[in-house]
Amino acid sequence: MSLPSLADIPAILLPLVSRAQQTFRTSLVASSDGATTSFDGWPDSRRAAFDRVCAASDFVTEQVCRDPHLLLDLAESGELERSFAPGELRGQLAAAVAEAVSEDELGRNLRRQRARQQVRIIWRDLTRQADLVETCRDLSDMADGCIDLAYQWLYERHCQQFGTPTGRRSGEAQQMVILGMGKLGAVELNLSSDIDLIFAYPEGGETVGVKRPLDNQEFFIRLGQRLIKALDPITVDGFVFRVDMRLRPYGSSGALVLSFNALEQYYQDQGRDWERYAMIKARVVGGDQAAGEQLLDMLRPFVYRRYLDFSAIEALRTMKQLIQQEVRRKGMAENIKLGAGGIREVEFIAQAFQLIHGGRDLSLQQRPLLKVLRTLEGQGYLPAAVIDELRQGYEFLRYTEHAIQAIADRQTQMLPEDEKDQARIAFMLGFADWKSFHEQLMHWRGRVSWHFRQVIADPDSDPDDEQQEEAEVVVGVEWLPLWEESQDEDAACRQLLSGGFVDADKALKNLNDLRNSSQLRSMQRLGRERLDAFIPRLLAQAVEHDNPDLVLERVLPLVEAVARRSAYLVLLTENPDALRQLLTLCAASPWIAEQIARFPLLLDELLNEGRLFNPPQALELAAELRERLTRIPEDDLEQQMEALRHFKLAHRLRVAASEITGSLPLMKVSDYLTWLAEAILEQVLALAWRHTVARHGTPSRPDGSLCDPGFVIVGYGKVGGIELGHGSDLDLVFIHDGDLQAETDGAKPIDSAQFFTRLGQRIIHLLTAQTNSGQLYEVDMRLRPSGASGLLVSSLGAFARYQENEAWTWEHQALVRARVLVGSREVGQAFEGVRASVLGRERDLPRLQQEVSEMRAKMRGSLGTKVTAAGTAANAFLATVPFDLKQDAGGIVDIEFMVQYAALAWSREHPALLRYTDNIRILEGLEEAGLIPASDASLLREVYKIYRSAAHRQALQNQAGVVPGDQFETQRREVMRVWGEMGLS
Repeated sequence: MSLPSLADIPAILLPLVSRAQQTFRTSLVASSDGATTSFDGWPDSRRAAFDRVCAASDFVTEQVCRDPHLLLDLAESGELERSFAPGELRGQLAAAVAEAVSEDELGRNLRRQRARQQVRIIWRDLTRQADLVETCRDLSDMADGCIDLAYQWLYERHCQQFGTPTGRRSGEAQQMVILGMGKLGAVELNLSSDIDLIFAYPEGGETVGVKRPLDNQEFFIRLGQRLIKALDPITVDGFVFRVDMRLRPYGSSGALVLSFNALEQYYQDQGRDWERYAMIKARVVGGDQAAGEQLLDMLRPFVYRRYLDFSAIEALRTMKQLIQQEVRRKGMAENIKLGAGGIREVEFIAQAFQLIHGGRDLSLQQRPLLKVLRTLEGQGYLPAAVIDELRQGYEFLRYTEHAIQAIADRQTQMLPEDEKDQARIAFMLGFADWKSFHEQLMHWRGRVSWHFRQVIADPDSDPDDEQQEEAEVVVGVEWLPLWEESQDEDAACRQLLSGGFVDADKALKNLNDLRNSSQLRSMQRLGRERLDAFIPRLLAQAVEHDNPDLVLERVLPLVEAVARRSAYLVLLTENPDALRQLLTLCAASPWIAEQIARFPLLLDELLNEGRLFNPPQALELAAELRERLTRIPEDDLEQQMEALRHFKLAHRLRVAASEITGSLPLMKVSDYLTWLAEAILEQVLALAWRHTVARHGTPSRPDGSLCDPGFVIVGYGKVGGIELGHGSDLDLVFIHDGDLQAETDGAKPIDSAQFFTRLGQRIIHLLTAQTNSGQLYEVDMRLRPSGASGLLVSSLGAFARYQENEAWTWEHQALVRARVLVGSREVGQAFEGVRASVLGRERDLPRLQQEVSEMRAKMRGSLGTKVTAAGTAANAFLATVPFDLKQDAGGIVDIEFMVQYAALAWSREHPALLRYTDNIRILEGLEEAGLIPASDASLLREVYKIYRSAAHRQALQNQAGVVPGDQFETQRREVMRVWGEMGLS
C-alpha cells in the first residue's frame, strides 16, 4: 500500500528536533576531531531526514548522540540512501565477528553492529526510502547473520574444548540446526522483535578428539546456552536479540536441544494444533542448512495433512478465543497485533487456508504472509477484492507497529496514550494529527475483523454480533437429543414426522445403524465429538428439503465412509453452504452421492459455488492441470497419478452438478467431459514419454530427426465424436511415425517398435491403474488394426495400409468418428490425410447399404431388448416393456449408423462431411449439402439430443440407459421411418 506523503513535523515535536540537533553537535565537538564540518555539509534532504527521524525516534537520537560517528559513517558510505545488495549486510556482520577474540568481545561487537544496522533501518523506514518488505528483510537478514555467525564462531571453539560431536550411525561430524520461527522464519521481523528459535541436531552419538567425550545432546545444549548468552542479555552496549525458546517441544520444561528423531517422534505423538500453526513459518536460520532442510521435510507431514484439514479452523478459532480472553483480561484492546482486527487476525486467515489446503496445494507451502495472500488470490481461494483489503490493512498495521517500536526500540504493539507519542505515530505514518490517523487505523481494523469473521468465526455465531465468539446459538440443537438418544423412540419419530420425514421409523433406524456401526464404535474421542456436532446440523438442513427421507438415506453412507477421517465432518460443520450444496446434489443424484462417498476429497469442490457451477473452458482446463503437475517433483509418479485422478474427479463432479442444476446444457456437458479427457491425455502422454525416453532414449524418424514425440492418440466413439458422458470409457488407437529399422539413442537402446509399444503400455497403465482415487478411465483398444490380436501401436504406414486393404466396413464407420486427441501435430495431420482418403473413396451404395444394415441387425440381435426384438416387435411401445435408448430400433445407434452411412456414401462428392466427427455437425453438413431433407436432419438432431439427455439423467440416477417402452414413441417411429427411407433395412 502507499502511505500518505510525508507530513510536516508537528509543533509538539519541534523541541525534540532542536534538542537532538544540539546534543548531536555537542557530541561531535566532544569527539575533538572537527567532525561538525562533515555534518554541516550535509545536503538539505539529509538534514531534513535527520530532523524527521529524531522527531520520531528517541532510540535513534540516543544512539547517534552517544556515538555520532556511527551516523557520519552511515552517511559517508551512502548506506542511508540505498538498499543493501544481497549478502552485504551479512558481510558487515561477518567482519565484526571475525575481529572478536573472546566471547565478551563477540557479544560486544554484535551489539554494536546491531545498533548500527538498527539506526540505518529505522532511518530508511521513517523517511520512506525503504518499503515494508525491505525493512522486514533487512531486519531478518540481520538476525540470520547474527545467529549463524555467532553460532559458527562458538561452534569452532566449543569443539576445541569438548571435541567434535559425531553421529553414532553415520560417523559424520554433527552440526546444530537452528530453526527460526514466527516472523523471523517468514522474513517478516519487526523493528523490535524477539526471535523464536528451536535448536536440533541430526543424530545421537558423542564427541571425539578429547579425553572425556560428551554426549551429543549435552554438547549442543551447552553450545545453545552460549549462543543465547551471546545474543540475549542486555549489557552496556544494549542487546542483539531477545531470544525466546518456548516454542520447542515441551516448552520451557523441555530439553534445550533435541535430535531429529526425538523431534519427529514428539510432533507425531504429541504435537498440538498451535504447534502446526507455528511450524508453518519454520526456516533454517543457522547451522547446518542441508540437514535443516531434511528436518523440515521430516516435519512437513505434521504441518500439512494430505487430506483437506478443516479441523485447522477449529484449532485456530480456539487459539483466537484464548488470545481474546487474554486481551480482555489485560485490557489490551488497543494492541494492534492481538486486538480485534489486528495483525494476528490477518495471519490467522492466511494460515487457515495453508493448514486446510496446503497438504494438497503445494503453492500454499510458503512462509511470507504477503506471498501467501497473493497465492490465495491467484488460486481462487479468496476474491481479489478481499485480498486487496487484507493486504492493505496488514501493511498499514505493520507500518503502525514499526512506528510504535521506532520510538524507543521497545517490543510493544500497544497504541500510546501519551499525546507526544500519539503525535509521533501520526507523523510517522503521514497524517496531520492523531484523529485522522486513528480513523484510518480503525477503518482497516474493522475490515480485517470482518474478513476474519467470514473465515475463522464459528458458523453458529451471529454474523452481526461483534462479540460473536461468545455466542451460544447452535444450529440444529433441537436435533441433538434425538441423536444422543436422550428421548424415547416415540418422541423421536414424532419429531422426524413433524420435520417432514415420511417414513420416520426407517429414518430412525438408519441413524441407529450409523450410531452402532463398526466405523463409529472405533472412533477416537475427538472424532466422536465432531460427529456429534455434525449430525444435528445435517438433520436441521435435511428437513429443509422436499424429500428429507431420500436426503438422509443418500448422505448417511457418506457420513459413515468419512467418520474415521473426521476432518471432513469439520469441513461440513464449518461450511453450512457446502453442507446445503451436498444435500441438494445427493438428493438429485445417487451417482454424485456415491462418488463423494467413495472419494470424500470431492467435498472440497462444494466450498466454492462459483467454481462448482462454472467449469472452465478447454484451454483453461488444460492450463490448470499443467500448473498442478508442475508443482509436483518429476520423479514423484505416485503423487502425479493422484493429482490426475483428483483433477478428473473434481471436474467430473463440477460438470455433473452443473448439468443437474441446468446451468450447463447437454452439448456443453459432452464438450466439457471431452475436454477433460483431452487435458488428462495430454499430461499422461507427457509423463509416459518422459519415463520411456529416460529409460531407453529417443527414437528417430526415417529422415533421421528425433521424434518429439512422433506419436498421436486417436479417439474413436464417444470421445472422438465429442460426446462423452458420465462414466464413459475411452476408445483409443495409438499411431507413430518412427523409423522401424532404427534404435533409440539412450544407454539401453531398443528398436522403435519396442519403444512405442512400451510407450503405449505406459499410457494405458497410467490411465487404468487403480489408486486411492480410483482409475482415470477404462480404455478400449479393440478398434486398432486387427483388433485385440493386432499390435498395440501401429506405424502410420501400417495403419494406412490396413484401412485401405483389410478394414471392414464397420471399421470405416468407426473411422467417421475418429480424430486426433493429443500428440504430434505432423503425425496428426498425416492421420487426417489417411482418414480423408479412406472415407472419401468411391463406394458401391447398394453394397454399402447391405453391409451397414447387416451390422446393425447383428448388434440389435446381441445387444437389443430381447422381449421386443430390439424394439421392432408389436409390443415395443408398451409401458410394461423396456426401451434401450442406445441399442433398440429407433434409438441412438440407428441415428449414428445413418450418419456414418451418409458420410461413407457421399463424402467423395462432399468432402466437407469429413470436417467434423460429431453427429450433430455431420447432420448439419448433410442438410446444407441437400443430401437429406432439412426436416429429417432437424428431426434426427433433436431426437439425438433428447435420447442423450435421457441417458445422462439415467446415469446420474445410477440407472442403465433403459426407459419404459411407452416413452419417446413418436421419436422412435420417426427415426425408424428415416432409416427405411435411406434404404437401410
